[in-house]
Amino acid sequence: MSQLYYLLRSRLDGSYLAAKPRQANPDPDKPPPAGFLLVFSADYDALSYLNTHAPDLASKFSVETVASSQLEPVLSRWGFQGVGMVSEPMQPQVEFFKRSAPGF
Repeated sequence: MSQLYYLLRSRLDGSYLAAKPRQANPDPDKPPPAGFLLVFSADYDALSYLNTHAPDLASKFSVETVASSQLEPVLSRWGFQGVGMVSEPMQPQVEFFKRSAPGF
């Protein structure tokens, strides 16, 4: 059986909610990195996170369910550095996992 993950996706442009690290000296000629895809273990955690930290944007996002086997293709397609597993949506506790080679 496959593990399910829950992602927040914009209804406006289809992009995923991600954590983006601050860059000390960003290169204006390069686009910023895509960051870390935020993933939740339950759909209600994703909604709680959104309603707690961005209630004005909650209607602009939907929850998308993906199997663990679908996670790597999403990371590759969008160029994410890895995932940020959100374990506590109210006072976010996020554990970051950086992608290595393909096959996360």
